[in-house]
Amino acid sequence: MILIQGKGVSKGVAKGPLYFFQRPDTTVVKQVVSDLEAEKARLAAAQAASMEQLSALAEKCREEAGDETAILFETHAMFVEDEDFVECMMDIMEGESCNAEYAVEQAGQQFAEMFAAMDDAYMQARSADIKDVARRILDNLMGVVAGGIDSDVPVILAADDLAPSETLQLDKSKILAFATQGGSGNSHTAILARTMGIPAICGAGDALKEAYSGREAYIDGETGALYLEPDDVTLGVLIEKKRKQDEMKALLETMKGKEDVTLDGRKMMLYCNIGSPEDVTSVIDNDGQGIGLFRSEFLYLAASDYPSEEEQFQAYKKVAAAMNGKRVVIRTLDIGADKQVDYFDMKKEENPAMGVRAIRICLNRPEVFRTQLRALYRASAYGKVAIMFPMITSVWEVKECKRACAKVMAELEAEGIPFNKDTEIGIMIETPSSVFVSDQLAKEVDFFSVGTNDLTQYTLACDRQANDLGKFFDPHHPAVLRALKMATDNAHKAGIWIGICGELGADISLLPTFLAIGIDELSVSPTSVLPLRAELRKSIAKTCTLEKLELN
Repeated sequence: MILIQGKGVSKGVAKGPLYFFQRPDTTVVKQVVSDLEAEKARLAAAQAASMEQLSALAEKCREEAGDETAILFETHAMFVEDEDFVECMMDIMEGESCNAEYAVEQAGQQFAEMFAAMDDAYMQARSADIKDVARRILDNLMGVVAGGIDSDVPVILAADDLAPSETLQLDKSKILAFATQGGSGNSHTAILARTMGIPAICGAGDALKEAYSGREAYIDGETGALYLEPDDVTLGVLIEKKRKQDEMKALLETMKGKEDVTLDGRKMMLYCNIGSPEDVTSVIDNDGQGIGLFRSEFLYLAASDYPSEEEQFQAYKKVAAAMNGKRVVIRTLDIGADKQVDYFDMKKEENPAMGVRAIRICLNRPEVFRTQLRALYRASAYGKVAIMFPMITSVWEVKECKRACAKVMAELEAEGIPFNKDTEIGIMIETPSSVFVSDQLAKEVDFFSVGTNDLTQYTLACDRQANDLGKFFDPHHPAVLRALKMATDNAHKAGIWIGICGELGADISLLPTFLAIGIDELSVSPTSVLPLRAELRKSIAKTCTLEKLELN
């Protein structure tokens, strides 16, 4: 038996082949070729593969989300066969006797620049489409596996760690569990695992060897252990754990449709965190009563250029409509720090967690902010959308955000575009400064949502991404819990509600403390909703205490 010990970051037991994530080299190098006809044949095959993929995507979207979303992929398919685009690629190949990859990249850049330079907003938006189409053809030319997993069966996906942009491209139907050499409980791989409700371990180090790829493995997301060829005793323990896990899942199913309330009548909103419109299915399946955090930055991370107003609008509208009148809190762009996007062309920072990130980028780049706000307000006509600003530290930032909102609303009204004038505005409490001035901030907004991951990081001066800090990164620290209490008291004094959207919200051991503090809402991964509901319905709020706020 081989035991690889890491840190459990998403509970559960899974069995399957170990598969190491392969990062393809997608760098395009110009090469002179002697057989142009062979190169043209390669290009034709890549185009045909692209058409087949786009047709399948359009059909899937039509079934799951309706015609409007399917049209995007049908538009991409038209670009693949567009006479002018194809002619441009051919001219480059013939004129420079070069490889197909170089011709596709150059033609894609030329057409993207041409569309971006047009006066018409609709045509400008096609710039991103042509880039996506060129990238798809390139991927097929270079043998890049769609979904990142070249396997006919589901796998335990192993990697050093996965960047946010990489997690977006994964074929989630082929993933049984995650195991990473690095990372932490706050990494995007861990967050994705909890959203999907599958086991995950991180921090396994060099013991997790690529040489093990293909071997049958068992993973225990509770203990952080990964086993190759477990002995009979260990196998028996794992099988029994899996049996109990399945029993508990069946028991939790009985919680669906039940009210989120304590035995003595204290209600609490149990919402969900999501990263894409596709995650809404998991919210509905797990009976989430709303969405407390839609991480809109994943729309930017998945794109090769700034997503247009229309692209964002369609994504937000899809989520708002799918939630059928339940609140959908959409966080504005929150990149920087551990979430970098190449086309933003950000300067390298020595300490990016403290640098230009989140709302600071939006206020520094008003056109990027305006585009997103227009999409958000347009989507507000199709559901109960709320807008939330991240990384707030000062009252003046909130006022600047509100001014930007007012300007966008005035524009939409002048253009006759419907939107909800009473859209809720909220902020994230995730810095000590926002806690200390929360009495003033509460007068400016409709709600608070506490980002406990960053609040813990900044309060304790501990990097949330550093796995080796161990016990020093302690979200249960009295300082963090006292910050929660201060923000909650100030929110309620101003008559607004307050929630938690950080990972701490799913910590069942802290539910009594959250009830004692007065937290109104918990937004968690979809698979955490039913366990929290079961615990909430056994609780008596008036007996909960603040003992965890005391220093040990």
